[in-house]
Amino acid sequence: YLDLSYANLSKATDWLQVTFKHPSLFELHLSYCGLEDDPSSINVNSSKSLVVLNLSWNRFSSVPKSIFSFHGLVSIDLSHNSLDGPIPDYFRNTSFLEVLDLSSNSLDSSIPNSLYSLNRIQFLTLSDNQLQGTISSAIGNLSSVTHLHLSNNYMLEGRLPTSLEYLCKLKEMDLSHNKIEGGISEILQSLSRCCLSSLESLSMANNQLSGHLTDQLGQFKNLAYLSLARNKIFGPIPLSIGKLSSLELIDVSENQLNGTFPISFAQLGSLETLNFGYNLLEGVVLESHFSNLTRLTTLRASHNMLRFEPNSSWIPPFQCRIIELIYWNLGPKFPHWLKFQKNLSELDISHTGISDVMPTWFFNISTESLNLSSNQLTGEVSYLNVRDIVDLSSNHFTGPLPRVLSTLRILFLSNNSFSGSLSELICNPSLTGMLALDIERNLLIGEIPDCWNHWEILGYLNLGNNNLTGKIPPSLGLEFLFMLNLRNNSMFGELPSTLRNSSGLIILDLSENHFSGNVPAWIGDKFSNLVVLSLRSNNFDGHIPHKICDLQYLQNLDLAHNNISGVIPKCFNNLSAMATKNKTNNEVFAPLVINFPFTFKALLVLKGREDEYGSTLGLVISMDLSVNSLTGEIPKEIGSL
Repeated sequence: YLDLSYANLSKATDWLQVTFKHPSLFELHLSYCGLEDDPSSINVNSSKSLVVLNLSWNRFSSVPKSIFSFHGLVSIDLSHNSLDGPIPDYFRNTSFLEVLDLSSNSLDSSIPNSLYSLNRIQFLTLSDNQLQGTISSAIGNLSSVTHLHLSNNYMLEGRLPTSLEYLCKLKEMDLSHNKIEGGISEILQSLSRCCLSSLESLSMANNQLSGHLTDQLGQFKNLAYLSLARNKIFGPIPLSIGKLSSLELIDVSENQLNGTFPISFAQLGSLETLNFGYNLLEGVVLESHFSNLTRLTTLRASHNMLRFEPNSSWIPPFQCRIIELIYWNLGPKFPHWLKFQKNLSELDISHTGISDVMPTWFFNISTESLNLSSNQLTGEVSYLNVRDIVDLSSNHFTGPLPRVLSTLRILFLSNNSFSGSLSELICNPSLTGMLALDIERNLLIGEIPDCWNHWEILGYLNLGNNNLTGKIPPSLGLEFLFMLNLRNNSMFGELPSTLRNSSGLIILDLSENHFSGNVPAWIGDKFSNLVVLSLRSNNFDGHIPHKICDLQYLQNLDLAHNNISGVIPKCFNNLSAMATKNKTNNEVFAPLVINFPFTFKALLVLKGREDEYGSTLGLVISMDLSVNSLTGEIPKEIGSL
């Protein structure tokens, strides 16, 4: 046994010759060694004993031919390299092979017949490549296979062969994230002929499966993991699901399942994760559905037409970490049973018809993320014991802004009746990690405080539609700010020069205030990523700066209802984003998606009508210069936009 993993062998040209000098070497691990060459001249006679070879996490661009000289190999691991092109046929020479891992490479052929001939193979892992074509009926030759992993190739297609019925020892099959077609019932039929007792894990998520689930599903008595999410499976969930006594995870989300939520789920005493969100289930969910689900930790069932109104004294038998019930009918009373959930990490009960006063006990519940948006909750929110993300938008909350934890990154409070000053929240020096703050459409008053210096990584700020006054504070010119909305307040003064520090701005909406002075030329110099610029309904004067013509991504320009004079710049035809059809500015928005997992919105005035644009924002092009003091002719160059 020799393990040289993590040793830097990138400059060693004779690493195989050296390591194979040991005549009785049985197992060799060389992962994370920086290897990238296929060494020549190997003394095979001195390495007959080699059984296990691990070359994972290196930089091989092709499978080293030399390894096929070791005819006694039982295990080969070449995962996480840079292998590309087709899988070589040399594997037919490794007749004793039981484990083969080629995952996380760039192999782009169909699965060769040489792999289907490995009748001793037990673990075959080809996941995370670019394999294509259909799966051959020769897969039935893999009579010893227990673990078959072909996920995340995206281009494996067609129907699965009925020869799956010969895989009698199969325990795990993962074909998720491909283009596999056909009826799910036919696949289950093939698998049921031989591996009813052996199959423990089946993942076919993110394919193009259709058809409906049959009672046959309940025959796989040892099935612990079932993922069929994001397919086109329709019809009811069969009652036989309750016979899967070993089931720990089931994910059938994002299909077209209909009917009711089967009462037989109550029999799944081993169930830990239940996900049937984004389907067409309807009807009433009872307490008895959950009666034996004592191990349940994840419940994702959003976007169904289900009603759940347990008795107010009901105590759930489970302690969940994640509960997502978006668009269920949970109201009108606030769900009292949540009081007994002590391990919550994520809670989303938005759009659930709750029209109640927020109970005081709820403020003691500690979570990672909380979404109560789009209900009719009332009362004051004094404190939020949430560590990461809060969304209380579109309710009827009143009183001052809540106190929050210093770890909070995203806070959405828009469309409520919060009142008072921003100072206590904004000037809290512990809030150094905030990424997004949205308090639009509330009743906030006073000036925006000048204490933004510790909000160093803030990217998204929406304070529009309040009663704020005063000037834009100098410290608000934050380096990473990409969205600033101060729309429809009573703010005034010139734009501070420090705002140019926010050079990554994509959306700038200062409309419907009392700002004055010239439209700064540095907007064109500094805001090179600007997509939306709205200075509508202010007191700006002077000329339209020619520098605005340098904004290559600008798609929405609104300078209407000001005191701007002079001529319309001819260089407006340089606004290339306005001249290009089907431009979505993905290169501007795409880098933000990871840290800002929500839809960016902007209110635009088109033909006198105000509309809010979210997911389609990048498709809208508009320019409004009306109700100013502009003179001269309309440049013919604008006709190219």
